[in-house]
Amino acid sequence: MFPVLGKSSYGRTHHDYQATDVMAPCGATVVAVTDGVVLEISPVDLYDPKTDDGALRGGKSVSLLGDDGVRYYGSHFSAIDGKIRAGVRVKAGQPLGKVGRTGLASACHLHFGMSPECASTGDWWIRRGVIWPWRYLDAWRKGAVKSPVTEIDTWERKNGCSTKPPKGA
Repeated sequence: MFPVLGKSSYGRTHHDYQATDVMAPCGATVVAVTDGVVLEISPVDLYDPKTDDGALRGGKSVSLLGDDGVRYYGSHFSAIDGKIRAGVRVKAGQPLGKVGRTGLASACHLHFGMSPECASTGDWWIRRGVIWPWRYLDAWRKGAVKSPVTEIDTWERKNGCSTKPPKGA
């Protein structure tokens, strides 16, 4: 299921790692792309450009472990739905929150990343995205079923789950 309801656009690249920015109006609804369990949320924007902490660049965010074993991450929310909290089970299409520009963001958009679960929480450099989502977004936008499981598994076998962020992250 496509993660943003209504009109949106996205590119096939991202500025410095494998993720996609889905450009949409502030306040557009963000939904779960699959059934799963919420791993973590950041309901308050703690980002400070003076310290530029990579763990906080996403502002308000939601991390979901899909029933397929893939971790899906969305950030820069303006608001997170009141029913969403760690441990809550969600269904594909269930609202998670609203598109915004919290954290290190100037325009309204949903930062969308996919990764292996790894540490569940705290590994922001992996959580933010490790494979290019655009081919899955293309399929989901058309209503097709396309799973990132094989690509995520391949990435994890090749790269493992690092315990600290790469230099410059």
